[in-house]
Amino acid sequence: MSRVGKKPIQIIKGVKVSINGDSVLVEGPKGKLSLEMHPAIKAEVKGEQIIVAPHEKSGSLKNAGALHGLTRSLINNMVLGVTSGYQKELEIQGVGFRAQVTGKKLVLLVGFSHPVDFQIPEGIVIEAPKPTQLIIKGIDKHKVGQVAAEIRDIFPPEPYKGKGIRYLGEYVRRKVGKAVG
Repeated sequence: MSRVGKKPIQIIKGVKVSINGDSVLVEGPKGKLSLEMHPAIKAEVKGEQIIVAPHEKSGSLKNAGALHGLTRSLINNMVLGVTSGYQKELEIQGVGFRAQVTGKKLVLLVGFSHPVDFQIPEGIVIEAPKPTQLIIKGIDKHKVGQVAAEIRDIFPPEPYKGKGIRYLGEYVRRKVGKAVG
């Protein structure tokens, strides 16, 4: 049995949770999210809490404990996402490197011969308060992290000069360059 999965999920005021078979729908002030659970896991609303548990017949399933904890975490992330949302911050380092948001497109100038256009997916908001700083916001934790990783992947930080796109506060291990001489 999963230790994480045993904890009940508190339903925050202003959030509506409906469970229909294997699907969970969470609605809150910022939007709504849905999840299709594994058939070996069941969830039910009891008062102001959501209880996640494995089905009785899933005892033979080898990874039922892992699925139990995973499903509980995913539902908890949905409840927190529709109330407060999630955000990731990226910083851009390098001479002449900058970013600009225009409509539903992020334009990155990161040392290539051409600007890189990144289409902003539905449900994600990207802000550029400074040309070298990006803030990615959304209600879906997985989607926010995935978009941040895709943007970072355009020009990951390199170890010699440290140029590139990195998470705010990320440590980039530096290497010594070629010795002259």
